[in-house]
Amino acid sequence: MQNIKLIIFDLDGTLIDAYAAICSSYNYVMRKLGLKPKSPAVIRRLVGWGDMNLLKPYVPERDLKRSLRLYRDHHKLSLLRQSRLYPYARTLLRKLKARGLKLAVASNRPSKFSLILLKHLRIMNYFDYVLCADKLKRGKPDPEILNKIIKRFALKKSQVLYVGDMVIDAEAGRRAKVKTIIVTSGSSSIAEIKKERPFKIISGVRGLLKIT
Repeated sequence: MQNIKLIIFDLDGTLIDAYAAICSSYNYVMRKLGLKPKSPAVIRRLVGWGDMNLLKPYVPERDLKRSLRLYRDHHKLSLLRQSRLYPYARTLLRKLKARGLKLAVASNRPSKFSLILLKHLRIMNYFDYVLCADKLKRGKPDPEILNKIIKRFALKKSQVLYVGDMVIDAEAGRRAKVKTIIVTSGSSSIAEIKKERPFKIISGVRGLLKIT
């Protein structure tokens, strides 16, 4: 794929493993509200749709605003303690930049927390642009976030690759009409991912260099 000029990355489950931080903040909220804590497996399946949607299934509607405030206050600290890059992620970004590729982030995380992660894990300098769902009318799987990034770089869609880890990433890529690679390190099963028919499915980001 020699014509690729831009690679857009999702963060959680793709480049960054922040599941421990998410679980810690989630169950902090549950305890504060007097609700039953949830297992990591249950919480993992809720990740990817933004923090409000993360809380909605198990928090009463009357407590949602308070729960979101509690979650965000706790999460800005838990991210610093319990997030890490997936193996080879930093090396991958460095090698892609060395090739002259433009790199961007498309995340359903709020901008504040995406930036905390990027700065804390020391990968902010690899990215030419970061766009998060809180800056848009609609988050993924709506293709708006990908379309806006592509427009910013004034590229053809045939020159763009999107890398994510979930069904919603595969759907967003398909709807945006861009080649999409899904890594299986996230919260969607391979069977679920296959239903969206992405361009490629790989076990981890290291395999991206062989494709690009």
